[in-house]
Amino acid sequence: MKHIPTIAAILLGVAFITFGLNHFLKFIPMGDGPPKGTPPALFFGAVGPTGFLTFVKILEIAGGVLVLLPKTRNIGLLVLGPIVINILAFNIFIAGGSAVFQEPVIAVSVLSAYLLWTGREKFAGLLN
Repeated sequence: MKHIPTIAAILLGVAFITFGLNHFLKFIPMGDGPPKGTPPALFFGAVGPTGFLTFVKILEIAGGVLVLLPKTRNIGLLVLGPIVINILAFNIFIAGGSAVFQEPVIAVSVLSAYLLWTGREKFAGLLN
């Protein structure tokens, strides 16, 4: 049982590092993207050219690396937390509610919540 948080951190960290690096290196084919004129296409049309998505991907890589290291895991969760919330918000409000049930979205959400739960004593000080 004591190794489960480490396994969860490895899975979460590798996922964010992989998808963050894919933005720059394009080693995973991403398809044609959403159909033109749809809310997801309009969203990415707005954030793509501004450099905002590049900034988020840099934070994903940094957060993924921080989550992999046990001493910086909670800092990594603080970096990745808003990104996970935005992934959920995008899939609920922009892509349609059923998009939140895609496997990667569920995996990232569950792994993040689990790591947050296992480190809750350390985060309790932030609420005081």
